[in-house]
Amino acid sequence: MTDERLLALSEQYGTPAFVFDAIEAKNRARQIKGILNGTPGGEGIRLCYSIKANPFLIPALMDEVDYVEVCSPGELSISEKYKVPGEKIIYSGVHKEREDIAEAVRYGAAVLTAESARQAELIRQEAEERGQRIRVLLRLSSQSQFGMSKEDIERILSENREEDLLEIEGIHYFAGTQRLKLKHQREELAMLKETVSFLREKFGLNLSWLEYGPGLGHPYFEGDDFSDTLSPLKELSPDLAEAAGWSSLTVEMGRFLASGCGYYLTRVSDVKHSFGKNWCILDGGINHVNYLGQIMGMKVPVIRRLSMRMKGKEESWCLCGSLCTTNDVLVRDYWTGTLSVGDVLAFCNIGAYSVTEGLGLFLSRDLPSVILEVEGKAALVRKAGHTWEINS
Repeated sequence: MTDERLLALSEQYGTPAFVFDAIEAKNRARQIKGILNGTPGGEGIRLCYSIKANPFLIPALMDEVDYVEVCSPGELSISEKYKVPGEKIIYSGVHKEREDIAEAVRYGAAVLTAESARQAELIRQEAEERGQRIRVLLRLSSQSQFGMSKEDIERILSENREEDLLEIEGIHYFAGTQRLKLKHQREELAMLKETVSFLREKFGLNLSWLEYGPGLGHPYFEGDDFSDTLSPLKELSPDLAEAAGWSSLTVEMGRFLASGCGYYLTRVSDVKHSFGKNWCILDGGINHVNYLGQIMGMKVPVIRRLSMRMKGKEESWCLCGSLCTTNDVLVRDYWTGTLSVGDVLAFCNIGAYSVTEGLGLFLSRDLPSVILEVEGKAALVRKAGHTWEINS
C-alpha cells in the first residue's frame, strides 16, 4: 500500500488506526498454498488460519484457506458473525467447558481438539447426550500447558471403543510462534511420525489427521532479512510434504500468514527535548503496538514516514505512546528528520496479534479504528471507541 494511500486513510478516519490490506492477505495465503501444494508430495496439504492472529481478516481469507482455527467462545461468535461455514472450523483452546463444546457442536464445527483427558471426557458426554459422533483431534503437549502427555493420549485411546461416539481422527501439535531455526520443526515432524506410527500400531487405529503449526517466523525489525519472507516455508516444504505422505496434513498458520498485510497509523501529538534527547509523543502506544521481540523499544520495526513535513537532518528520537507509564516506549532510538505535531507514522508488518493482543483497557484509552482495504476501497470495520462500558 502506498504512503499516499495510508496518509489519505489517516486523514479520512483519524488516528490511531489499524489498516489491513485484504488483497495482500489473500495473495499471501495463495502463495503459501502454492508452496505447500506445489512441492512434490504436498499436493493434498490443507491450510488452516488461526484467527487469534487477526479475526478482522476472516472475510479476506475465508475463501483462501481450508480451515480456520477457533480458540474461544468469543472467536466462535465472531466466526458466526462472519458466516464462516461450520465445516471449516477447527475448535481448539486450552480451556473448554461443556457449554463451549455444546456450542461448537451446535455450530457444526468440523473437528474439536481435546487438550486433556477431562476435555476428551466432556466431548464424549456431549456426543452421548446428542447421540451424535463428534470428530476429535488429541493435542500432544510440547512440554507447555497446552495439550497432554503421550501417556494420557494412550489412556484415552485404550478406553475408547469402536462403538463410542468420540471419533478420534488424529493428533494436533503446536509448540510456539516466531521460531526461526527450522531444525526444531524438523525434529518435531520426526517425533510426530514416530509417535503416530507407535499409536497406530499399538491401537490398530488410522489416526490419519495431523494438524501441525510450524510457528514460522516473520521479519519485523531493521536488520532483519526482508528479501524473501516466504523463504522459511520454502525451506521446510519438503519436510511438510514428507509428513503428508504418512498423514492427512493440515498446516496451521497465524503470524506467518497475516503479519505483512497490516499497518498501524499513529500521529505525533507532542515533541520536546530534554536531557540531551528528542522525545516524540504519539497518539497510540504499547496498548496497540506489540511486536514479538520488541524488548521495551530497543528494536526498531519498519516505520514509514507518511507526512511530507518531516525534514532536516536525521537525528535520534524516542517514540513514546500516550499512556501515563514509563513503559510506554515504542522505539528508543529512531533516526529520522525533524518531527512535528500532526506528522503521521505507519508501523508496518503489524497484521498479526497487535490488534487483539494490546493492553486495551490499560489507562482507558480508546481502542483504535480498524480499516479493511480492498482494492483501493476502504471499509471501517471497527470505529474508534472507549474501552469501558459501565452500566450505571
